[in-house]
Amino acid sequence: MTGKIVFLLKGYPRLSETFIAQEILALEKRGLAIEIWSLRFPTDKHRHPVHGEIRAPIRYLPEYLYQAPFRVLRGLWRASRKPGFGRAFKQWLRDLRRDPTPNRGRRFGQACVLVAEMPAATRRLHAHFLHTPASVAYYAHLIAGTPWSCSAHAKDIWTSPDWEKREKLASLDWLVTCTAGGHAHLMGLSADPAKVALVYHGLDFARFPEPPARTANARPEILSVGRLVAKKGYPTLLMALARLPEACDWHLTHIGGGPLEGELKGLAETLGIAQRIDWLGAQPQERVLAVYRQVDLFVLAAQVAADGDRDGLPNVLMEAQSQRVACIASNISGIPELIVDHETGLLVPPEDAAALAAAITRLIDDPALRQRLADAGFSRVRARFAMEAGIDDLERRFRAGG
Repeated sequence: MTGKIVFLLKGYPRLSETFIAQEILALEKRGLAIEIWSLRFPTDKHRHPVHGEIRAPIRYLPEYLYQAPFRVLRGLWRASRKPGFGRAFKQWLRDLRRDPTPNRGRRFGQACVLVAEMPAATRRLHAHFLHTPASVAYYAHLIAGTPWSCSAHAKDIWTSPDWEKREKLASLDWLVTCTAGGHAHLMGLSADPAKVALVYHGLDFARFPEPPARTANARPEILSVGRLVAKKGYPTLLMALARLPEACDWHLTHIGGGPLEGELKGLAETLGIAQRIDWLGAQPQERVLAVYRQVDLFVLAAQVAADGDRDGLPNVLMEAQSQRVACIASNISGIPELIVDHETGLLVPPEDAAALAAAITRLIDDPALRQRLADAGFSRVRARFAMEAGIDDLERRFRAGG
């Protein structure tokens, strides 16, 4: 097998997308030649250790076309000489009529730059996320004829219009997605359902080894890890914590950044619980692992946002379970595929602060149940959600694709 696989990502590196980095590294270790092309420059202050281990070259497309006019014009000129340019341009105009946004214009310009600059030996384009990275891959495929494939996850599935998903599914060779709900939805949109496969990204247990033995904290320590965005449901979590019995001397640590930070800190103040919360911001993986090993309980109050955005199967739940932490989460999206209610964790309805408060209180008051759920979650995640099975599937697909 010769030639490179170009991975198209919306941003790289990103702390919130460890699963993509672990996939790239694992495929590199199996001998695949990969080049990373990102639509955006990184904004996180930290990097995970895995990012330093990846050897793939990284290239950045012009994030905004006006910032690199000569590069964009050169890309447009070179792309226009490709036999598929006319077809791609007509498709882009059709898409632009249905989605008249600056974002749509940027994707075609980025595709032209990609076609002009990607290695001559590129044998496949692979987009992570079915929205903007897949648009660049789709237009580049139409221009250059390079085969393409996609990994779809969550927001990209549920906030993209059906017409766009149908047309991309018709164009690509294959697509993998990481939840049963996403899989069923995309199969229903594809004229060839066999193109769509369910592949869990799983966890790299070399980075999350079995934790040392520990005892419960005198003050119950609760952890939540997630971006401060609507779909993570942090207002519900804060309102649930405010409902806990006064005698319960709990403490919450939150890891993650995001646009709702100020609003959520203000809500914590209003609810009178701000002094019980530490907001650590985004942290590298080794720091997150250390915190997992210090806490008694992990909570993720995920919900469906107003625009349809939602989680898929959050890696942080797998990470917490790998460290024998009992988990409480919402019973939406792919979460019930990981957590079996009352067997390996507790599930509650989304946006239900009363139910969430009751679940938290129950596990704080019953250390034996908390330990039983933690042990069962640990066993299930290690048995069924190791990353190797997914990497085996991806390697087979990339090698079979020529």
